[in-house]
Amino acid sequence: QVQLVESGGGLVQPGGSLRLSCVASGSISVLGVMAWYRQAPGKQRDLVANITTGGTSNYADSVKGRFTISRDNAKNTVYLQMNSLKPEDTAVYFCGVQILYGLIMREYWGQGTQVTVSS
Repeated sequence: QVQLVESGGGLVQPGGSLRLSCVASGSISVLGVMAWYRQAPGKQRDLVANITTGGTSNYADSVKGRFTISRDNAKNTVYLQMNSLKPEDTAVYFCGVQILYGLIMREYWGQGTQVTVSS
């Protein structure tokens, strides 16, 4: 069994910063791409950023230059540093991690953490 636990969400004023963490635990043999998604009320879940095992990252246009994704493979952890937060960043943030399951990479999800940007 695999568990993903996110932390670091909360309420922050516009222009503020938050750092999200997601720790994977359980039967983990190989970690693949690690990612952050977000879902605002009434909207679909969108990719925010992802990072490969080699450290190559990719960002949604809306967060480029403000958010930074990183990973610590030794700790099975992915981070999302969010700076210059805007009200439109308000959403539930989910981590998604690819983990080897048998012979295929399967994506596992965390339970989500709420980020609210408001004055």
